[in-house]
Amino acid sequence: MKEDSELENLTQAYLDGTLASVEIERLNVILIDDEQARRSFAESLNLDSAIAATLGGWKLERQLNPVATMMAPAPKWRHWFALAASLTFLLGGTWLWQGRESPFATVEKVVGVENLTAGTRLGGQSYEIDAGTIELLTKRGACVIIEAPAEFRFETEQHLHMVRGRLSADVPSKAKGFTVTTPSGDAVDLGTRFGVDVPEYGASEVHVFEGEVIAKAKGTAREQSLRAGDALAMQQGSSVVRDLRSSAFIQSDGMHELGAELSMQSNAALGELRADPAAIAVLDFESETRHPGVYRVVQGRWPGSRAPEFINGGDHLKLDFGGQQIWPQLTLAAWVRLDRLGAPYQPLLHANGWDNEHFGLVHWMVNKATTMRFAIWGNKLAPEKDGSEVYPDSRTPVLADQGRWVHLAAVYDSEAGTVRFYHNGGFDKEALHSTAHPAKLGPAQIGNWNEAERKLSGRVDELIILGRTMDDAEVRAFFDVGNPYR
Repeated sequence: MKEDSELENLTQAYLDGTLASVEIERLNVILIDDEQARRSFAESLNLDSAIAATLGGWKLERQLNPVATMMAPAPKWRHWFALAASLTFLLGGTWLWQGRESPFATVEKVVGVENLTAGTRLGGQSYEIDAGTIELLTKRGACVIIEAPAEFRFETEQHLHMVRGRLSADVPSKAKGFTVTTPSGDAVDLGTRFGVDVPEYGASEVHVFEGEVIAKAKGTAREQSLRAGDALAMQQGSSVVRDLRSSAFIQSDGMHELGAELSMQSNAALGELRADPAAIAVLDFESETRHPGVYRVVQGRWPGSRAPEFINGGDHLKLDFGGQQIWPQLTLAAWVRLDRLGAPYQPLLHANGWDNEHFGLVHWMVNKATTMRFAIWGNKLAPEKDGSEVYPDSRTPVLADQGRWVHLAAVYDSEAGTVRFYHNGGFDKEALHSTAHPAKLGPAQIGNWNEAERKLSGRVDELIILGRTMDDAEVRAFFDVGNPYR
């Protein structure tokens, strides 16, 4: 149509910085009279400005005189905000294309979020979610998953401001330039999959799973290109390279399997275990009283639940099971969401001390080979045909699927000399000892001793320690009732 062609020509001339004053007046008339024209114009500005932010540093000046700035020559990006300010003035102070009729994103799926429902259209206001997870789809097709607790708002359909929270984004080519702004820096997408972690306190982090993202910390002109496998913590005036934590972020496939309706059943099962005479510890981490240590408290498997998260070398949670009591039988079980696998070891539970005077001390971990290990000081494995390992390991690798929880269990019987491993409720392997001491715990901790040898990266939920053995059916039943995926 003629009108469409005229709008396209005026928009292109505006972006090129060649718009004359009479053309500015004509563009104003078109935008005031036609909502679809306002939408089209805003989309052109969003994409152009995001690409410009990628190619070079520029400073936005929001407090401009709308009339004077529009009539005088101006750099392209300052001119963009001048026209925006002028339109705001002419339209009575309202950006009409940011209104309810023209949302920036739509809520596609909700798990455990009370104040948002599927189908809700999001405009430019602020939103908070205290529990659960939401999946959003922007007008240009970017899929964004936000995990509580979070606070955010869309500045435009291509610009998301994260005040706090954690998100993953899958951005198609038509949404290239999608930008996430945080209190400590910005991330501009170049067509990729990435995650942004904005803690309540501390530096925001950008993690790139595929493609490329441009990261720019506040207070610095330096822009850094991050590619697949890269991660960066953005601090005021600087940035620090971090380990990639891809599984710290819920991805779309995991989001669609999440459920919230079984949490009551899981709580009931925990209650039964607490009443078990053999219960040593049943920890769901829901108490307001924190265990001593250094760690972050984040959402657990269920919406609104809590779990400790370990990120940095030295992060740990201290426990004390009292004295040097011994247990001929022991069951350890926990839900874990590991951010990565491989070296160094990832300790799930370590009793303090590891020397000749403390036979029976327990170390439970994920080893460098990415399988589970259950080690007791002083024990010796029986000879096996397939190797000469010092400690018993599981057979199945503990896969760090992106953003997914996995259930791990080890069942030890010193009298039978066996340890049995379970992965997601299924029996994995049994190892036989020639020497098997009763288990000891005492002072212990979840997490890290030092970054070089022991560095747990991820979350732990529902740690169960029993002074007896669980059989196959009991482990399976406990997994089934606590499985957050359906």
